[in-house]
Parts: sequence; structure tokens; C-alpha cells
Amino acid sequence: MEETVFFNRDLSWLGFNERVLLEAADDAVPILERIRFLSIYSSNLDEFYRVRMPVLMAVAEYYEQAKAAINIQQQKFGEIISDQILPTLEDIGVHWIYNKPIPDKIAHQVSELFFTEVLAYIHSDPIDKGLKSFFAENNKLYQVVILKDKEGIERLELINIPSESMSRLYAIEYQSEKYVVFLEDIIKQNMSYLFPEDEIRGVFNLKITRDAELKIDEGGNEDITEALERQLETRDFGFATRFLCEPGIPLRNLYSMIYSLNLQKASIVEGGTYHNLKDLSTFPLQGSQYSYPKWPAADPAKIAQGNTLFEEILRKDVLINVPYQRYTPVLRFFNEAANDQRVEEIYTTLYRVANDSRIVSALISAARNGKKVVVMVELKARFDEANNIKWAKKMKASGVKIIYSSIDLKVHAKVALVKRKLDVGMEYLGLLATGNLNETTARFYTDQILLTAHQPMLKELELLFGFLSKRKKAPLVEDHIEFNHLLVAQFNLQQRFLDLIDREIKHSKSGLPSGITIKLNNLEERILITKLYEASQAGVKVQLIVRGICCLVPGVTGLSENISVTRIVDRYLEHGRIFVFENNGNQEVFMGSADWMNRNIYSRIEVCFPLYDEDLKSIVMKIINLQLNDNAQQSIYLFLQDQTNK
Repeated sequence: MEETVFFNRDLSWLGFNERVLLEAADDAVPILERIRFLSIYSSNLDEFYRVRMPVLMAVAEYYEQAKAAINIQQQKFGEIISDQILPTLEDIGVHWIYNKPIPDKIAHQVSELFFTEVLAYIHSDPIDKGLKSFFAENNKLYQVVILKDKEGIERLELINIPSESMSRLYAIEYQSEKYVVFLEDIIKQNMSYLFPEDEIRGVFNLKITRDAELKIDEGGNEDITEALERQLETRDFGFATRFLCEPGIPLRNLYSMIYSLNLQKASIVEGGTYHNLKDLSTFPLQGSQYSYPKWPAADPAKIAQGNTLFEEILRKDVLINVPYQRYTPVLRFFNEAANDQRVEEIYTTLYRVANDSRIVSALISAARNGKKVVVMVELKARFDEANNIKWAKKMKASGVKIIYSSIDLKVHAKVALVKRKLDVGMEYLGLLATGNLNETTARFYTDQILLTAHQPMLKELELLFGFLSKRKKAPLVEDHIEFNHLLVAQFNLQQRFLDLIDREIKHSKSGLPSGITIKLNNLEERILITKLYEASQAGVKVQLIVRGICCLVPGVTGLSENISVTRIVDRYLEHGRIFVFENNGNQEVFMGSADWMNRNIYSRIEVCFPLYDEDLKSIVMKIINLQLNDNAQQSIYLFLQDQTNK
């Protein structure tokens, strides 16, 4: 019974990645954007093999289903390139040399590139099946060369493809035509130079993907940053989860590599000719007509000349809908906090920090200006650990008090608090968001950021920062905090959501207006899903917008016939989390950092918050309704532009 009620989370995620792939097949999408969707699909799949495949290997049924789904998608990937992308490029005079010989007319230019730019980074390693002498690095590109010497003895050499040191794709002009050539084809074209005394029997592309999970022991006195840095140094040396190879390698050579490279437990995948196609994000095609048209971001708040952002927030809540609206008020929030003479204390959480973060620069300036600055840095944000460590060290050296979470409890909340001294007492200003405080991702992640001076809610936020400063593994009885406005995972978040759903069930059974609309990145946690099923059975209409994993099964008679699920994959990455409860016509809207995943509910600090301003609630509902009508991107852009002009 259970398997008919809940989708498997990993198979559901693979369905999401297939939806990304389908964007590349859409003729209505500009050609360069279609190529970028291929890049996103490839990058997503690489991370899946690094993070989820090691887990699936322990469950044979789902592991085999996942492999079968991936094989079908990979075939579709190749068909999209061959049947759609390549002909479209040809129509605009761009010849992408994909899985075919380099034309003689550009061979000289290709050789020139090899000798002047590429050769300095090339090295070869013999594959010795007896010594197992070579370690293939994680997600690095290689070519295996099958050679036969003058005595007829066969051997294998592994050539590195230095894509991390130079471009992966090269544009070559010949007369009035443009050719795009892979780095590995440039090397293959000139392979005889590397082995002049041998007969080259074959050249095949390959890569190995390794487990990327970090295993940190919080025991002892070692600093967490030191423990993480040691783990990061070994991340690329985890056990192999996938051996991806070009088709056509003779079996004797394939098995020799498997043994020599210690890949016996890896999933052997015969893929396409080229790997690491996330590098397609840098495809060398110039011209605005090949990309999405530019959408200038609107101003989310009109600040009168001579006024400050803080004055505007004290007058009225400000809601920013990025990337449709400018991110500058967030930067201004921290800049004003750093330099406002009445500001005495600043608190914030940082989960994924921009590489060149102006927010962190403002926090450093605030500390140097004599303000108390406390920053909760989550060092365990996957694949951002090194960048976060870098910034944490820089802030600490400048006088910022840095807090790290415990190993077992990530802090995923996106919040900030500013305390200003008044003539009598203190005044609070706050920032609560659905996405990271990261000005880079704000350009293409859709998120909501609330700037508010709601004092009772912000005093609750102050209590949360007090708990975080204790750096505990989980709240204890003595850590009880009465949250009446905020919904905080590990305290009241799950129960509040269950209560809100129960209220809709009660209204529906009483014949009163009811309804639930939720937008999430991922939906997995079974207690909350079961409660949504219960709402559906009680006649509550449940509308879900779930970008990625969705373990809930909609439309099942007697269980979920009143539940619909929409998945949006388009120009921007849908990232905001929004929760709407009809409440007998007195609609309540919450937003925040929490997906309904096991990790969010049980092993993270998350913060969701109410939206009290009726005008802002109206804007959010307009956006949600546009998305439910599947007419989101252009309509939302025009709607928010119109709001700015009012």
C-alpha cells in the first residue's frame, strides 16, 4: 500500500531533471538558452551521482530504476543535440563539430591551438593493471589511448583533458564560417605527436564520479573549520559511484581499466562521446538574439529623496521579488546598518555566500565601526563549504563574532536582525527571506525578501539568535521559546503547519471557504503529505507548485483527487517557498526557507514568517495565481513592472 501512496524521492528528482532537459527541446526557447539547459541537466546529473547514487546503491530496486531512467534521458539528450541543436546552429552559420571528424579546412588552426595553448597542460599516465598505480580524479575528463608498439604489445595510456585550465569549447573562424570544436577533439586530432613510435588503435573519452559526502566527527577539541578543511581536501578521493565512458571501448580494455582504476563497485555507464557537458554553459555564441530578451529589474520600493531605507521600512513593510525586482534594497539594508550611528547590533545567518559578497563587506565595515556583529555561518552548505570558510575567517579577523552550527543541525534560515538605540529603549528592523543572502544567485533565483519593522516578530527572531549562539545539537526543554509569529523548525514549524491544515479541514467540513496553496522546491516529509491527503479527503482544494522532488501522488481517487501539482521550469530557477491558507476568507500567507523535506523538518533550523501587509499579500497571490495558470514568467515581469509605475 505504501508504495502506491508515496513516490520515491530520487525517481521524482530524476523526473524534474528530465523536465529541465525538455526545455532544451523547446523550439520557442532561444538557441543559446537551450544549450544552457543541456548544461544545467548535465550538472544536475553529476551532482546526483555524487550525492544520491551512493545512497541508492543500497536499495537494488530503486537503483536499477534510476539507472534505467537515466539511460533513457541520456538517449534523449543525444537526440536533442543531433536532431535539433546542431541543425539550428547550422541554419545560423555555426558548425558545431560534435561526434565527427574535424574538417580538413580548419585542421591547421586546430593544430596551432594544440601546440600553442593546449600542449603545456597535457600529461599521460600508463594504466598498469598489476600495480593500480593511477588515481582518476573526481569528475575530471580523460582520454584512454589504446596503443600498440613495434613489437605488437598493446598498452593503455590515460591522457588528462585540462578543461579546468582552459576553455572547453573553441570557436574557429574560417572565411565567413564559424566552427566550434571540443578541447578533447583538439587533443585527439594531434594524438600522434604524443606517441610517435606507436600505432594508435583507439581514443575514447571517459570520467569517474566519486561520492561527495563529507563525514565530520565533532568529537574532540578540533575546530570545525579545520575538520571541514581536512574533509574538503579528501572529498574528491571518495569511492567511485560512476564510470562514464564513450561507447566502443573493446571489452578487454574496459575491464582492464575497471580493475586498474579500482572501479569494481562503480556503476558502469556507456554514455555519449562527450562528458561534463555542464561546460556547455560557456558555448561560444555571440548575439543577443540567441538569448532571452533582457528584462530590466523593477524597483521594489520608492524611497523619497533624502529618506533612508530604514525610514521606509518603519513606515511600511517592503517585499522584494527577485530577480523581477532589484536586489539593491538588501544591499542597502546592510550598508545602512553598518553606518547608521544608532545601530548597535547586527545579527544574520549566511548559508551560501557570493564569491565577492558586498553583504559580507558591509558586515566587516560594521564591525570596524564599533558595532556588535554576530554572524551564523553555515559551513556545511554542500559544495559551498570552502567559500563559506574563507568568508568566516575574513569576518572573524575583522572583529565579527562568528557562530557555527553543530554537526548534526544545519542552519538553513535566511534572516537578519538590526537593533537601533532610541532615546528610550531599542528599535528592531529585520530581513526575512526565502533564499540565500547572495547577490549573485539573486539574478536568476526567484525568491521573496521581506524587510519589516514588526517588533513582536523581530523580538522572536532575537530569541532565535540567542539559541543559535549556544550551538546545540537540538533544542532542549530549557530552550523552549514561545514563537507566536515565526514558524521555526525544531520548535514549532511542523506542528503549526499541521494545525493550519487541520483548520482548513474543519472549515471544509463545516461548509465554509477552505483551500491550501503551497509553493515549494521539494516535498518529501510523509507526516505533512499524509495531512494534505487528509485535507483532500475532507474536500479541501489543495494546489501545489513543486519544482523538484514531489513524493505526494496527486489525483488518486479516495485519497488525493482534490490535489493538483504544477512543476515550473523556465527562465529562472523557482526557489521561493510560499504557504497560503484560505481560512474562511481571512487568507493567511507565510513564506520562508523551509521545504517539506525530512532534512528541513528534522535536522535544520528553518524560519517561515507571516505576511501581514494586505497590499503585499495581494501581490504574492497575484504571482501565485499567474504561476498556477502556467503563464508565469512574462506575466509576472509585466505585473511587477506595473506595480512599480503606480
